[in-house]
Amino acid sequence: MSLEKKVDITENASVGSSNLRKDGWLEHSEAERKRVLRKMDFHLLPFISLLYLLSFLDRANIGNARIAGMATDVGLTGLRYNVIAAVFFIPYALAEVPSNICLKLFRPSRWIPSIMVAWGLVMTLMSLCHTYQGLIVARVFLGLTEAGLFPGITFYLSLWYRRGDVASRIAIFFSAATIAGAFGGLLAYGIERMEGVGGLHGWQWIFCLEGIVTVLVAFLGYFIMHDYPETAHFLTPSERQIVIAMLKEDQQGQATHYDFKFVLQAMGDYKTFVQVGIYIGLLIPVYATALFTPTIVNQLGYSAANAQLLSVPPFVAGCIITILFGLSSDRFNRRGPFIISGCIVSLIGYIILYTQTRPGVSYGGAVLAAVGVYPTIAIALAWAGSAAGGDIRKGVTLAMVIGIGNLGGVCSSFIYLKPPRFHVGHGTCMGFLGLAIVMSLFAMWDYNRLNKQKIVLCEREGIDESRQGEFAEMGNDSPLFRYTL
Repeated sequence: MSLEKKVDITENASVGSSNLRKDGWLEHSEAERKRVLRKMDFHLLPFISLLYLLSFLDRANIGNARIAGMATDVGLTGLRYNVIAAVFFIPYALAEVPSNICLKLFRPSRWIPSIMVAWGLVMTLMSLCHTYQGLIVARVFLGLTEAGLFPGITFYLSLWYRRGDVASRIAIFFSAATIAGAFGGLLAYGIERMEGVGGLHGWQWIFCLEGIVTVLVAFLGYFIMHDYPETAHFLTPSERQIVIAMLKEDQQGQATHYDFKFVLQAMGDYKTFVQVGIYIGLLIPVYATALFTPTIVNQLGYSAANAQLLSVPPFVAGCIITILFGLSSDRFNRRGPFIISGCIVSLIGYIILYTQTRPGVSYGGAVLAAVGVYPTIAIALAWAGSAAGGDIRKGVTLAMVIGIGNLGGVCSSFIYLKPPRFHVGHGTCMGFLGLAIVMSLFAMWDYNRLNKQKIVLCEREGIDESRQGEFAEMGNDSPLFRYTL
């Protein structure tokens, strides 16, 4: 049996007296805890995974549209495609911190569907672009409107799950990105056949149909998204109390209210920028994979249609490994070792791509590159969130990590310039994977050092959980806060 501190909510009276101890603690078994977590998973994860699938599909379909005829029809010569791919990430990065603050100030079930409607409309109207300049403007607004979803959902999950449970959940919803990569290729392969229908090219129909689906799903979000455990109707009063109690204990007395000083704490913490370094080292290869896998496969000698189809297996394999890594990371409560091992696998893939000329072998390298790096993103975000104490500090930290990291998408957009070998692109990805490995090793060493210092301080000063209130506004600087390695 495990014991969780009782939370003072209105439904306490409806909880059976047999579940409450005289000292005010809520008693529940491990089986009950797992049952409640499974119920939350069932009600939360499928829909938010669908949201992220649509998000990643809408931002990455530019790669499929390129080889479906967009490059020729719009005259994307020289660096024009790279510019179109890159401009998305600038407003995307800048809007993420404000968006996560808005998520906390407003209801998630209103904020997230609203930004979805906005980017879905932009995506749909992007099908009407006939010029290079029009595509640039559309991609800028797509980045601005889509910015809040990924950091928002990551923050949203941290408000429902304990730090030790969240990596596998982020992995499940992030695996939607790998499914989007696979599904995007299949979808583009079919939609290309609509060439000329309604006076639109096949690549324009890719934008139009995928944008319409996003808008329709967004409207569903207003009715089926849940805000917080305290207000979740699918939880019974006793289940709600168990969830809130677990979160209270996991928060270690950290503040949950908004105060601008928490924003400043996150921005001034060097550990935030360590996590930024890890994330940007991972994200540049991830975006390069999403934006250029169809092009890379095409340059290996496969036709455009076959390149669309052959871009599917790397993402399918990445999806499976992402979920397995996330589950294992939560089980062992470790983040750094899983990031490092994934980077090593991806490095092997890029080395093969860099050195080999045979299409079959090089394609195998592309699969390894995707399989290795995709699983690390979810774990890196879980690590960044668990290294920040308090709701606002955590939300801002995650938004900074994701926002600054996404500027790496600008880099990803300009490194694959010289076909068919793409030595600059593959070499750049290898370099940033090396950065992620080095920064992960530093973070593990630093967090272990800080944990030992806090343990010594608590023992010397007699600090225990009964004094949590004294340190509520210190975030992860609290002597009671412990970092995950």
